[in-house]
Amino acid sequence: MRDLKSAQSHADLPKPEETANWTGLEYLQKTILGEVAAPPIAGLMNFRLEAIEEGRATFRGIPKFESANPMGTTHGGWYGAILDSVMACAIMSKIGKGQSYTTLEYKVNIIRPVPEGMEVEAVSIAGHVGRATGVASAELRGLHDGKLYAQSSTTCMRIV
Repeated sequence: MRDLKSAQSHADLPKPEETANWTGLEYLQKTILGEVAAPPIAGLMNFRLEAIEEGRATFRGIPKFESANPMGTTHGGWYGAILDSVMACAIMSKIGKGQSYTTLEYKVNIIRPVPEGMEVEAVSIAGHVGRATGVASAELRGLHDGKLYAQSSTTCMRIV
């Protein structure tokens, strides 16, 4: 799995005066190119933004032992983190300069457990991004087996 540089402190994140001049898509493209550090959660949870285009985002990730629940399987929070992130990025890719967003709600259906160390791909499509809200859905599939491991949906609120 290709590594992106994750932010280690607030100083590593771009300043609001910089990001105000970028569309959401431009911000995400800069992240993929390594011009902007990936958010710290990406390093913590071992996932990354793999591809971005307007209205579509792809993440790849590998759950580690640190993501295990008491039964030794991947914790539901790991699924939630990667799926919330990919869906929010699909919505972010459609917002304009100086705009932001936040997740209002999301739902995750876990179909089967992702084994520790297995690489997965999360793909999200923004179904609608309007003046006030955006909605998106996503699937999490095994990169090598193509099996569906989880699916999700979200509603995000735009902040102007």
